[in-house]
Order: sequence, then C-alpha cells, then structure tokens
Amino acid sequence: MGADGKVRVRFAPSPTGALHIGGAHTALFNWLWARRTGGSFILRIEDTDRERSTAEYERTIMDGMRWLGLDWDEGPDKGGDHGPYRQSERMDGYREAAMALVRSDRAYMDGRAVIFRVPSGENILLDDVIYGAINVASEKSSVNQDGSVKDIVLIKSDGMPTYNFAVVVDDHSMGVTCVIRGEDHIANTPKQILIYRALGWETPQFAHLPMILGSDKKKLSKRHGATSVFEYSDMGYLPDAVFNFLALLGWTPGGGVEIFGRELAARAFELSNVTKKPAVFDTDKLNYVNQEHLKAMSPAARREAVEPFWRDLGLRYERHPREYTENALTLMGGRGRTTRELAEYSDYFVDFEPVKSRYDASETDGPHRGTLREFFGALYDKFGTSGWEAAKLEEFAREWCGENGVSLKEIAMPMRLALSGRKVSPGVFEMAGLMGGEECRARLSYYQFV
Repeated sequence: MGADGKVRVRFAPSPTGALHIGGAHTALFNWLWARRTGGSFILRIEDTDRERSTAEYERTIMDGMRWLGLDWDEGPDKGGDHGPYRQSERMDGYREAAMALVRSDRAYMDGRAVIFRVPSGENILLDDVIYGAINVASEKSSVNQDGSVKDIVLIKSDGMPTYNFAVVVDDHSMGVTCVIRGEDHIANTPKQILIYRALGWETPQFAHLPMILGSDKKKLSKRHGATSVFEYSDMGYLPDAVFNFLALLGWTPGGGVEIFGRELAARAFELSNVTKKPAVFDTDKLNYVNQEHLKAMSPAARREAVEPFWRDLGLRYERHPREYTENALTLMGGRGRTTRELAEYSDYFVDFEPVKSRYDASETDGPHRGTLREFFGALYDKFGTSGWEAAKLEEFAREWCGENGVSLKEIAMPMRLALSGRKVSPGVFEMAGLMGGEECRARLSYYQFV
C-alpha cells in the first residue's frame, strides 16, 4: 500500500504509436483495480526512445484512453505529487540512483554507461498475484546466449536509462504499490527485483495479465484486424462495448454476467480472480457484446451514435425529425452488430436513393403488378395518407387478401422491397406505419405499384 494505505497503480505507455488493444487492456485492468480499491491510477509516459517518441502519439494515447472512459488521477496533463510524469523529464533521478549503486559497488562504470553487477547465490521470489510463486536464481535472472551471467545495463552510454532501471526508479518514486502489466514482462521482473534490493527499496506487488491471442491462437497482431482503439471507433464499435469486451479478456464478474458497464466492473473486479490462461480476441464475441450495448442504449444516444455513419454514407437524414430517426432505429430491433452496420441496414428509413439503387421491380410481371395496384388503390381509398397505424394496415391487408384470393406474401414482399430495397427488414406494416402514407405513396409510385 502507499504511504496513506491506498493502492497506487500505473499505466506507462511508450508514445511511439497509437493506443493498441494490448495497451488498452493493460490500462483497463489498472483502472479497474484503482477504482475497485479506491486507490489512484497514474498515467506515466515512457518516452526515453527519443527517435520514435512524439507528442502526437502521446495525445493519441490519451485520447484513446478517454474514449474508453479510463480517466487517470495523476499524469502529464494533470500533475500530482509524484511528477514529472514523463521519463524524459526525470533524468536526474535515474542518474542519482545509478550513482548510489556505483558508490555501494553494486554497479560500475563502463565509459559513460552504468552497469549493474548481477549477484550470485541469491534466490529471487516473485509472488505474482495472478501467476503465483515464481522462484529464480539470481544467476539465471540475466544471462548471455551461452548461459553465463550477463550484467544489466542501467544507464546507456548516451545517458539514457534502460527500461528495467527506469521502471524501478519511477515505480518507487511514484509510490506504486502494484505493478499490473502484460505477462511478457515476467522475464524482466527478477532483474527489477534485484535492483530494488540493491537500492534498499520495498518491492511492489506484481500482477501479470494473460497474453491476448488472435482467433488462430497466435499472439495478437495487426494481421488479426484493427489494433488501435480508434480503428474500432471508426468501425462502429461503442466505447462501452469495447471496455466490456476487453474486461472479459481474462476476467469475468461471475454469475454468468457478460454484458456490463464500468460501474459494475469496478465494483466486482478482483485482481486475484484474473486468469493466467491466454485470452482469445474473438471478433464474434466483440460483435455480440457491441450489439447488446447498442440495443440497451436510449433512442437518443443510439441515434447520435449512428448519425456519423449515415453522414459517411451520404444519406439525407437531417431532413427527418429526431423522433422519427430515433423510432426508426428502435424499430430495427437489434439488427446490426455495430453502429456502422446499423446505419447501413437502416439507410432506407432516411433516404430513398439507396432503395432505388438496390431494387428495380423487374421481377413483378403484368398480372402481379395489376394486383398490387388494386390493393394499394384500395388501401389509400381506405386510409388516405395520414393516420397510418401498423395494426390497422395489417388488418386491412389480411382482409383484402382473404376477400380477393391473394396470399399476404404476394402483397407484403413487393411492398417491403419498394419501401426498403431489402428482402429482410422489420415488419413491413410497422415500417409503413412509421414512414407514413405520403412517403410510402412516393416510393410505391416510383415502382408503379399505385
């Protein structure tokens, strides 16, 4: 625990690229543990790779975290009592710690570089919260290819600290109580424990998260699809759904619950319940989770999420009242796994042009067209163009078909195609009721059904 008895965790990305799924997963689990325990979540920027680190990537990482709803308590933009929060601004601390090790003969100079002497005969116990106890002999913590002991570089000849040294100095000086990171860092941990010991510092808890694999059971990479969280936004995934899905990669709130929000996750999260079994990034599961969140949204929020994709498709949705577009998306009844798909599937509600591009009524022969003209003529004689209600339209259609020896399908399918250009849609009479008599007449007239 920190000096005040509270948990302090950190996410420490390198600003050499956008926030990818692996990084977002690590940030999310750190955030969950901080929120679960009432502790602090620190954002630290590890920008010692001077050639590849950029301010633009730093902003992109922060924007990605904000999109996911992962707010931090201390960081480069917020400050705090343990700053600075960029490694490039912490160089004096690394040099001081390295020189302390040189003075105690735990490290030595090699030109301008500072090298840590790896001791022999020591047992290193890593009591990992997730992986359990891991014992490593100090001689095995850092080895050359031939198996001989390899001393650890702390400060390179250019004056920059190495990862294994900087992370120890930073985590200690920032009061980090639990280091939560990917399991690929397990191999680094014994080296870091040796440095903690040599400096006389208390070692934090360690918790290494399961590896994320693609559907082919290989380590997740760009070949498995989008990796930046913003790519998922562009693909029509909701931030709440991506958060939910990432939380399920190695953890579950229990009770068979799979669909949940941030508050439930923060209440239920327990770090020791995270599995060490590799998690599979299953796009089908992501689609399912996203669809469930999409269905659970308020009509206004759902419309707001879909509008950018209608705009991308060039659809004239602005002509319609908000209540109409909200009702149209509600009527879609869960169709569409993403907001992009929902925008595509619902295009006919907001614009007739896509319908005309999909359907030309060429399969409707003369006699059938005559039957359709009789039916729709009777329908408009009965109802006019106002006050269309789905139940009344359907009741009239069934009665007319029964009286005229026509199957309802002979009427309903051409009507569905004329209104939507699709063979699959919500109920045709519900669709017609929402569109209204005037809009339906315009579309039916285009195909000469009235």
